[in-house]
Amino acid sequence: LLNGELPDRKDKRRFVEQIESEYMVHERFKDFFKVFRMNAHPMAIMVAATGSLSAYYHDNLDWSKPDDREICAMRLIAKMPTLAAMAYKSHIGEPVVYPRAGMTYAENFLHMMHATPTKAYKVNPIHARAIDKFLILHADHEQNASTSTVRIAGSSQANPFACIAAGIASLWGPAHGGANEAVIKMLNEIGSVENIPKFIDDVKNKRSGIRLMGFGHRVYKNYDPRAQYMRILCNQIFEQLEYDDPQLQVAIALERAALHDEYFKKRNLYPNVDFYSGIVLRAVGIPLEMYTVMFALGRSLGWITQWLELVSAESAMRIGRPRQLYRGPKQREVQTIASRQSGFLHFDDADEMPQLGTGRNSGAVRRISSAKAPAGPPDSYAR
Repeated sequence: LLNGELPDRKDKRRFVEQIESEYMVHERFKDFFKVFRMNAHPMAIMVAATGSLSAYYHDNLDWSKPDDREICAMRLIAKMPTLAAMAYKSHIGEPVVYPRAGMTYAENFLHMMHATPTKAYKVNPIHARAIDKFLILHADHEQNASTSTVRIAGSSQANPFACIAAGIASLWGPAHGGANEAVIKMLNEIGSVENIPKFIDDVKNKRSGIRLMGFGHRVYKNYDPRAQYMRILCNQIFEQLEYDDPQLQVAIALERAALHDEYFKKRNLYPNVDFYSGIVLRAVGIPLEMYTVMFALGRSLGWITQWLELVSAESAMRIGRPRQLYRGPKQREVQTIASRQSGFLHFDDADEMPQLGTGRNSGAVRRISSAKAPAGPPDSYAR
């Protein structure tokens, strides 16, 4: 993907050595993760951590130099699994585990995620192969929302780490990379195969809060080819691990019901890559809150390749500026403040006025009436 051709033995060995040499992050970078509170979502940590790489590795950020571009690309690819594992460890409050020599890309990630100083972790080869295939299927997929975000950011000549951080932020949305997490939540809500007919009816009747996740795509108006491979991978893993997950039966039955329903066929709603990917990740021990991080880990290779393509064409590089057609009101006169009609959010009385707490309850929103407000500003209220 980076070079447009498959490597020979010599090139592959050199590439692997380069990646392995960049697995580590600066030792002081570990302190960065201490600022996040426990239970912070790993994607929030990933956005911040990826952008912050430019503060530690700022010596090769000249996008106009081919050598600098290659070094940045290698660093990003190598450090993404390390950052992802560190984000997870920070989320659950465990110490960081360092990468190890002699392990593949997927094996190192699983090791850094699951090992602890007091417990050795032996990587299951079935899990590692599943992660490899998952990352390949998510590596690149033309001009989707996050990839376009990376290219728009790159067109301003921003450093590549900032561009990839922007892509991660875009990917976080439930309509994009967060869809695999939403699929698992949907299957949990359905519960069992017997509840599928009612769920299908609720979707078609547009019942509030009920959506069919993992179906439909902006490009594919038939079955997403990646979803076919993901379904095959899912079945292979379950067979090899002798693993049983009731959600797989719910997913298969839901897919069958939707594919035979004219309502969904007319709207070209077919399974996409996210429909089975969450079930695959759960089978190999990846927790729900890491699903979108896994998507980002796979897609980061595609993002940095897209960035390289963009900045390598220096003569054709222009800052991105999407066209916007104004459809608002025409010229308006400025009214005096006395004659204006309020269109702003307001509160009818002091009882509805939100106040921000400080001190021990910092960040909490309180509602207090003026009658109950304390005479002086104690620590628990904002001045």
